[in-house]
Amino acid sequence: MSPRRRAGLCRSGVVSDPQGKVWFLGLMLTRVCIGFVVVSASLAGCGLPYDTSDRYQRGLVLVLTGVEGRSPLNENICHGLNDGGVNWAIELVDWTVHVPGAYLVNLRNQARNRRKAEEIAQRVVRYQMAFPHNPVVLVGQSGGGAMAVWAAEALPPGAKVDGLVLVSVSLSPGYRLDVALERSRRGIVSFCSRRDWVMLGAGTTVWGTMDGQHSPAAGRVGFQRPAEGRPALLYQRLFEIPWTAAMSEYWPGGQHLTAGSRGFAERYLAPFVLAQRWDEWTVQRILAEPGAVQPADPMRLR
Repeated sequence: MSPRRRAGLCRSGVVSDPQGKVWFLGLMLTRVCIGFVVVSASLAGCGLPYDTSDRYQRGLVLVLTGVEGRSPLNENICHGLNDGGVNWAIELVDWTVHVPGAYLVNLRNQARNRRKAEEIAQRVVRYQMAFPHNPVVLVGQSGGGAMAVWAAEALPPGAKVDGLVLVSVSLSPGYRLDVALERSRRGIVSFCSRRDWVMLGAGTTVWGTMDGQHSPAAGRVGFQRPAEGRPALLYQRLFEIPWTAAMSEYWPGGQHLTAGSRGFAERYLAPFVLAQRWDEWTVQRILAEPGAVQPADPMRLR
């Protein structure tokens, strides 16, 4: 790393001194990724029992993997949603390149990722043609959160999902959510954490976000909101929920990898999937008492 580059990173607050700490973090993250490859490969053949015909009669949740591909993290999200009472079909969608060590490809290949998002949107449309009155919710953690947004954007005119639930999303704070908000009936819920400084702080500053910006991600610092006009009205349906100490039991330390815990999906994600509507009242009730919110009626008319 050049002295000028290191000095720039120091001024931006990514590192506290010019001695190459960013590259040390990069090495640590790479080792974590290699660990994911080993674990994911060992689980590649295991199935999830959440795609039975009776579940499709009630609704559909698409859980979009992070850049690591299928792993215990995203499988636990599926298990946690089921534990939390989501008795709809739950599909785990692995949109990644199935090559060991392809994390940067999955992170930065926007052309391919957009094509995969279109395929996910087509999956939504096919389901809605078969079950026009059933709810559909997209859930994505990290890079999967970006894929959820892009899948909503790729829906054809007039088509909508019921909601998007993003966890530690790897999009830049300035990414515009107008189109995704327009194509979601309830809006977007985004869980973020200032403590996610390794993956979504230093990591995205060095390697980039899913939309190619070198900065802390919105999953750490939140999205920038338009100040006026129709976009500002749309952003009233963006509900950003920062990590708090009260979440520690389910999201230990507010860190990137612990956001995919089974307990967190059961306690915080499942109630949003099941809620009839999302508003500030709903958010506060779910955070305080998840069982107090009325579940959605899957047979309601559109």
